[in-house]
Amino acid sequence: MDQDEKRKSPRPIIVGTGLFAAALGIAVAVWLSNGGANAATCPVRAEAAQAIDDAATGELAALLPSSQWRDYSDLAFEDADGNPVTLADFAGKKLLINFWATWCAPCREEMPFLDALEAQYGGDDFEVVAISLDIGADGPTAAALFLEEIGAQNLKLFADPSYKLFERLRNEAVTLGLPATILVDDEGCELAVLQGPAHWDTPDGHNVIETLLDI
Repeated sequence: MDQDEKRKSPRPIIVGTGLFAAALGIAVAVWLSNGGANAATCPVRAEAAQAIDDAATGELAALLPSSQWRDYSDLAFEDADGNPVTLADFAGKKLLINFWATWCAPCREEMPFLDALEAQYGGDDFEVVAISLDIGADGPTAAALFLEEIGAQNLKLFADPSYKLFERLRNEAVTLGLPATILVDDEGCELAVLQGPAHWDTPDGHNVIETLLDI
């Protein structure tokens, strides 16, 4: 099967539960991808986005290349101790930014895959930045307990209990729901967006991350 056929082949969907229960939502929401009009912009990197798009097959076929070149370096959230953090603090690293919440079933199923991805690729050049959007003062605690419950050993806890980050994603037409994932370059500039979950710790996921690292 060639690459084009692979990308056109549907992924299995488990109706009602499981990681791919969100696949229908992904299809409905695809028209939103990269449609924001008010985001700060980065220099166009069409070749880099195309390289990721070419690599995004199989499990990652729903990953879409950027066409808006949004700048996320000012994205603000907090660390496990409640200290303020922005993506600018990660300058020099290429990032997979995942927005999730403990009340989101596909997010809960996706998190072990992201933990494994961080274990394999995390380092000076790359990091999985998983940001919990559990609301309120107890939100970060709930997220921390969940990561402990699943035995996550590699993901750091980041959180936005104000939920303002999701409002930004929605207002900039990045996504309608959770989970949502953004791949950015080492200056915080968007290269690709995924609406919905994915099996990241697979050959398909590894191919995308290795392509990102080679850009």
